[in-house]
Amino acid sequence: MLTLRKAGDRGHFDHGWLDTFHTFSFAAYQNAQWTRFRSLRVLNEDRVAPDHGFGTHGHSEMEIVTVVVSGTLAHKDSSGGQGELTRGGVQAMSAGTGLTHSEFNPSKEEPVHFLQIWLLPDESGRTPTYSDGRVEDADRTGTLLPLVTGTGQSAKMEGHGPGLKIGADAAVLSGLLPKGTEVVHEFMQHGAEPRHGWVQVISGAVTLNGTHLAAGDGVGVTDEAAMHLTATEDAEVLAFDLA
Repeated sequence: MLTLRKAGDRGHFDHGWLDTFHTFSFAAYQNAQWTRFRSLRVLNEDRVAPDHGFGTHGHSEMEIVTVVVSGTLAHKDSSGGQGELTRGGVQAMSAGTGLTHSEFNPSKEEPVHFLQIWLLPDESGRTPTYSDGRVEDADRTGTLLPLVTGTGQSAKMEGHGPGLKIGADAAVLSGLLPKGTEVVHEFMQHGAEPRHGWVQVISGAVTLNGTHLAAGDGVGVTDEAAMHLTATEDAEVLAFDLA
C-alpha cells in the first residue's frame, strides 16, 4: 500500500530568510492526519538565505539527520560536534538526554538547501552524539546508497556510504537516478514484523511501484516486498527503510 503526500499539500512557510516545507506536523504547522510515518517524525525541506540560520536551540530524545543538497551549512553543538557541510554532506545526531546546537549558512551569496529528518529513538536516555560525513555524486548514481543506518534490521544495510549511525531501527539512503534508471530496494523481513518505507523526491521525477512522483512528493510504503523506483526524469531521491 502506498500513502501519497503531494508536494503542494505539505505545510509551507516563507519567512524571508527561511523557505521551509513540512511533510509532517512541525512548529506552527499542525495536521492531525500527518504527525509521522512509523519512526519518521519530521521531514523538513529548508532553504536558508545567505548569512542567516537557526540560533542555538535544544533537542532531546530524537535522532536527527541532515542531508545537504546545495550550498554550505555550518553546525555547532554542545557535544563538541562542529563543521561545515556542502553538497553530499550528511550529519547524524543523537539528541538523547539533551543537547543544544546551531545551524547557519556562512555564505554571503549562496542559499543553502537541505533536508532535516527527525526519527524517534528506540530507547530513551542515550548519551548525546554527533557525527558527519560526505558522499560523492558518483557513488550514489544509479543506486540507493546508505547514508545512515541504525539498530535492529537496519544495521544490516551498511554499505559503502559514510557509515553514520543513529539510535533507531531505520536507514536513510540516497540515490541520483539518471532518466531511465531502475533500482529496487527489497525489505528484509524479521519474523512476522514487516518493514516499511518512505521515498522523498528532491528533484526530477520517478515512479515508485507504478505511482508517479514529482519533485517534493513523498510516499509511505506499507505491506510491500520492495520499493521499485524508475526515473522518468533525472532525479535525486531519499529513501527510508523503517521498522
